[in-house]
Amino acid sequence: MNIAVIPARGGSKRIPRKNIKMFNGKPMIAYAIEAAKTSGLFEHIVVSTDDEEIAKISQEYGAEVPFMRPNVLADDYSGTAPVIAHAIDFLQSSRVWDIEYVCCIYACVPFIQIEDLEDAFDLLCRNNASYSFPVSEFPSAVQRAMRRLVDGRMQPMYPECEQMRTQDLEPAYFDAGQFYWGKSKEWLFNKSIHSNGVGLPIPYSRVIDIDTHDDWKRAEMLMQHM
Repeated sequence: MNIAVIPARGGSKRIPRKNIKMFNGKPMIAYAIEAAKTSGLFEHIVVSTDDEEIAKISQEYGAEVPFMRPNVLADDYSGTAPVIAHAIDFLQSSRVWDIEYVCCIYACVPFIQIEDLEDAFDLLCRNNASYSFPVSEFPSAVQRAMRRLVDGRMQPMYPECEQMRTQDLEPAYFDAGQFYWGKSKEWLFNKSIHSNGVGLPIPYSRVIDIDTHDDWKRAEMLMQHM
């Protein structure tokens, strides 16, 4: 079976309560839940949270909250893989669930596309990979990156590329930060996602990592434009 797990702790610092903060008329987490439901890819959609209000709102939008996440996995240093592994352990030990694939969908993904969920799962299966996730190309060449010294002078980080044409430089990609498909056993082994996954390129125009108030404002502007 395939399940989706949406990690949504209650202690967001930079944007308080961001996982259930209203965004374009509904709680932010609703976008992740509704995308998972509409995709038809999952037998169960589970929210892993330590917060009663988040749990209640998640259930109202159709997700399951079969457990409350322990505090040790709900602080600022908790990684994604251990949180997903905890969910798999709990669900397979307390329910008759034979979980083969798990998709971790982050809670703040208002621009997530069902087609991306489908294509990433197909990419995972076709390549027999451990994980798959969306990536986007950096808007400018990373080989042209510079460091700023104390006196304000600029210094190329890759001086060997300073005189090269942009079109001759290898494209570089970054994690779009929306979701990760993975085999259940790989999540349990805590296998590194980025070095053991395949990437699905998606347009830079609809990728935004909402961590700060400025990010939130940009996301609102993008939603209005879309």
